[in-house]
Amino acid sequence: MPLNFSAAHSSRIAKWSKQPLLKRSSSSPFNSMPRRKLIRSSRSTQEMADDDDDDFFEDRLDEKGLVHCLNTDLSLRDVPQSIQHIHAHMFDPIPERGGLNSTRIAEILNFRKSLPPSVTLAHVHALIGSPTTTEREIAELTKAGVIRKLVIPGRGTGASSISDGLILSQDLEKLLKEAEGLDKILKEKFWNFLKSFPMSLKIAGRLLTDSECIALMRAGFLTSASPSLNSANVFLCPNSTSSGTTTSLGNVSRAASGSVAAVGGEGAIHGAGNTGKGGMIRRTSSQIDPSLKQEASFLGQNEQEFHLALPNTGQYLKLLAAARSHVMALLCKTSYRELPVDLLRQRWEGGIAGDDPVTKAKKYRGEFTGVLPGRTRKWKQFFGLAFDWVLAECLGAGLVEVFETGSVGRAVRVI
Repeated sequence: MPLNFSAAHSSRIAKWSKQPLLKRSSSSPFNSMPRRKLIRSSRSTQEMADDDDDDFFEDRLDEKGLVHCLNTDLSLRDVPQSIQHIHAHMFDPIPERGGLNSTRIAEILNFRKSLPPSVTLAHVHALIGSPTTTEREIAELTKAGVIRKLVIPGRGTGASSISDGLILSQDLEKLLKEAEGLDKILKEKFWNFLKSFPMSLKIAGRLLTDSECIALMRAGFLTSASPSLNSANVFLCPNSTSSGTTTSLGNVSRAASGSVAAVGGEGAIHGAGNTGKGGMIRRTSSQIDPSLKQEASFLGQNEQEFHLALPNTGQYLKLLAAARSHVMALLCKTSYRELPVDLLRQRWEGGIAGDDPVTKAKKYRGEFTGVLPGRTRKWKQFFGLAFDWVLAECLGAGLVEVFETGSVGRAVRVI
């Protein structure tokens, strides 16, 4: 008998099955709708970590006393050593495995090399505890010709303004010798003036010819102290020193958007040589009395003054202002606008992987330990600017104050 013929096919025994009446029914109108997956939050891991850090400091930090000096190097005894220390510790070294290609590394190194070896007066005060002693020492060293003081006008307002700059005389002499576009006679003439007047912040226009003033302004060693001759006029009219008006780029760019000054002021049309009714008030050279022309030229040469400056100072000031603003933005994100120094340093670094044994062990196991330095703002925008350097700048400028907490070390608070 074949095996396919068995009693199972011929028997009437059937398996028990659930009856339809025993099934549960629901009267919900959403049963017929298709099911959807749970939508997860799109917030990044870094943002969630920042919120978790904020939760630890819901209350104000305890204050045990203010810190007025950030100097940790006991070898710094005077202002020249402080200037060298500030310039030498301005940037952090480039990491070996930081996600930076050769092109970006070259850009960073060239940018650092182009910056002038100057420091702000506020930074020096942050490293030296006594302001009175520091000012007295700066005055004596300036009179002796060891250091040179520079004026930085028109940068910021109030407490966020950038103060005067300081540079060693030997560094200034080196910059002048390496400057391109200046002949040897002009370099010696300009350096002799600086040595003869060590405390002078300005130089009179009558001491230099028009061509020498333009050459020094193009090289970056002079800036106009009055709107009668600005850098825009020099580059627009290189063969003549045309006088500026209220509609010059330097004045309009500093005015508020939408104001009268942004379009040149109330007398912009008259200053440009038009009466506003179609008549011109500007006269040609043949209509002007020769005696008046000679007198005006003489007064213009005697009244014109220039500020001493350094090449590429604009890049330095732009980097400094952006770094200060970023630190202030990090502090203002918290409830009481204060953070421990270690946590503020971590946020400035951008959450990169550390060098401690725990981080190395996580990296060996393949766990997430942080982002690469090349993807952080510190290396994209600030070219590896050191955190301690920026903190000293903010403290010296009066933007923040550093205090001891007694539990989590030092902390920073916005004033």
